[in-house]
Amino acid sequence: MNIDSLLQPFQHFGIHLGLGRIDKLLAAMGNPHQNIPIIHVAGSNGKGSVCAYLSSILKTAGYRVGRYTSPHLIDWNERICLNDEAIDTEKLIEILKYIQGLINILEETPTQFEVITAAAWYYFWQSQVDIAVIEVGLGGRLDATNVCEYPLASVITSISREHWQNLGPTITDITREKAGILKVNCPAIIGILPQEAQEVVANRVKELNCPTIWVKPGEKIAEHRARYEDIEYTLPLLGEVQLINSALAIATIKILQQKGWNISPLAIQTGIEATRWQGRIQWITWRNHRLLIDGSHNSASSQVLRNYVDTLKQPILWIMGILATKDHEDIFKVLLNSRDQLYLVPVPDHSTAEPEYLADLAHQVCPQLETIKTFPDLFTALETAIENNDPQDSVIVLCGSLYLVGYFLQRAPSSKDLGDRKMPL
Repeated sequence: MNIDSLLQPFQHFGIHLGLGRIDKLLAAMGNPHQNIPIIHVAGSNGKGSVCAYLSSILKTAGYRVGRYTSPHLIDWNERICLNDEAIDTEKLIEILKYIQGLINILEETPTQFEVITAAAWYYFWQSQVDIAVIEVGLGGRLDATNVCEYPLASVITSISREHWQNLGPTITDITREKAGILKVNCPAIIGILPQEAQEVVANRVKELNCPTIWVKPGEKIAEHRARYEDIEYTLPLLGEVQLINSALAIATIKILQQKGWNISPLAIQTGIEATRWQGRIQWITWRNHRLLIDGSHNSASSQVLRNYVDTLKQPILWIMGILATKDHEDIFKVLLNSRDQLYLVPVPDHSTAEPEYLADLAHQVCPQLETIKTFPDLFTALETAIENNDPQDSVIVLCGSLYLVGYFLQRAPSSKDLGDRKMPL
């Protein structure tokens, strides 16, 4: 029996927001989450990077750190980490079997996300972590991670229009849901938000009496070097957005320092530099060819990617697959330029937008595109791109969905992370 077969029966329950089922499941497990100090991180984009910075800094400071993030790129294990190491497969299977036995006595069956979230809490409790960094799955208020009354800190990284099918049609609606992670008297660390989102959060932190830090981006002082307040550090992750993501992490760590946690400036600097986060503006080599991969899946994350590729000053050959539920037109409006080429592929094993539909839409959005082609699968598109593309002429970028990037990484073991510090921040 493997992890997929244990979790598969819960998949058909889909997205079903609410805390009742997870509360009952955790109660049946002895409420492991009540014994774990946490940092809770919500937001439309940047959550994963902020969680990665935080866990790396805390590990460097000598703490035993749990980290829970989603979705995974390659396998379920990577969602649940101890000191940046993914949970062992046999251990996760053992925990899932234990949970499966408990579910038989519950009135209502939990969702797949609730099951894997409960597994994370149980593993962190078993492992006696000092602290857990917990990323919200969807929204915040009714997300299965939102079960702790007194987090050490609550972080909202960014807000844009995403998951409106579940969270509401407007930025205000979405912000209310994400602000649901804020708790009475608990510190709030807030990134750069749209004006209407700022107003919602400002009202909420006032109601809850949250000590609040409205974080500004770090200052870029050299290539891959930044400063936030009194901390100067090397940035390992690419893109200007990492100036705000790293600043959010440092601001959160400073809250912990005020609470008595022993985290030195050197631990902050070393921890940030050691941070790794796959599939986000990441250069790799595959078949001796450089590729840029990024899981951009909404207009805000697409803007981050477009800003980065603009620094390369070359046309782009996009290899793109997008889920059916995403704002395809908005993504195209942000990413596509007239000199670019576009290769469209399906996202395997997920509800994908059809490449032919996307091709028609891309032509409407950017009729000056040099090339628009559709392919039956990702690797046919990649091989065609490499055969027909001179690296001096354009850059190949694989993007549009974290699931597509994960599919590539899983099936391209010969690919190698360049970690190329010669590329622009």
